[in-house]
Amino acid sequence: MFWSQRTWSELPVDLAAVQYSAILPVGATEQHGPHLGCGVDAVLADRLCAAVAARTGVPMLPTLPYGCSLGHSQRWPGTIGVQPTTLIELVVQIGEWAYHSGVRRLFMVNTHVTNAAPLRCSLEMLRAKHDDLMVALFNSATLSARVREFNVADGDDWHANNAETSLMLAIAPELVRPSALRQADDPDRTAGLVFSHPVNRTSTNGVTGTPSVATAAQGQRAFDWMVDDLSALIERGLRETPPLDHSYFSPAVP
Repeated sequence: MFWSQRTWSELPVDLAAVQYSAILPVGATEQHGPHLGCGVDAVLADRLCAAVAARTGVPMLPTLPYGCSLGHSQRWPGTIGVQPTTLIELVVQIGEWAYHSGVRRLFMVNTHVTNAAPLRCSLEMLRAKHDDLMVALFNSATLSARVREFNVADGDDWHANNAETSLMLAIAPELVRPSALRQADDPDRTAGLVFSHPVNRTSTNGVTGTPSVATAAQGQRAFDWMVDDLSALIERGLRETPPLDHSYFSPAVP
């Protein structure tokens, strides 16, 4: 169910069948250590949402391959980051056009940690403008307790770690350089810190975690969890209605 492959005459029927819902995958293009391609986040967003769209029937908008990756600094080549304000405005404009095409339930699926704040701002702006638009934001690493546990097993500030490397071995092995795995491990240095530091000050090689222990079997198991758990959330969202039927634009209560 790819939005980009449907015609203008087909989309209204598609949307009506799923409570006028659509999925927006948001990834990033950034360095992922010496052993992973720079497209990890965009590939994960695309593959995960495609699988969920196929299961739920909810159309999937084209994946955004760029995100707020400023924290990766310019120490390593490969990162293409956009400003938080740019991402906010881009997603708001996408949401506006999706709304005019009939979308009333928008599920944003984020696969890059620092996209979360700009996407939350986009959510606030869209729902404040459109009283009948519901917007959800899901972060792939925290879809459920089991998914979160898998991601943070080798560091709270993980990046290009066992989890991400295992996922790519399972769903996009062409992004993995096996010969570089053994030397790629780098520990999490952020425990107990007060400030949030950019990656150039927390990692020697752009990695935080232990990609050397990654396996395709781990990755496939985790990807299946992610598909199951995100599908369940979206299916719940298809049935959800607001707890109270008060307009955003109602006169102030005296």
